[in-house]
Amino acid sequence: MDLRERQDLNNGFGNAMSRAFELAATPAIFGGIGWLVDRWVGTLPLFTLVLLFFGIAGTGYMTWFRYDREMRAHEATAVWNRDRKERDAA
Repeated sequence: MDLRERQDLNNGFGNAMSRAFELAATPAIFGGIGWLVDRWVGTLPLFTLVLLFFGIAGTGYMTWFRYDREMRAHEATAVWNRDRKERDAA
């Protein structure tokens, strides 16, 4: 394994770890903020649930669009698009 492949592998591990942390921490932080607001206001777990689901939905939204952007970039450089790029350039 050469240096470039090793760097790509390590970058992949780093990206996966940061995304896993993001998926777990964001809803937990929003849920915790909701819990604090509920204690301060004196309501039932209304804000906890609302902010928790807001965190889950926001994380899912960001994950979906990040995936879509990366796949479009990957497909643009894919083998099946090479002939089309060469025809368009000519």
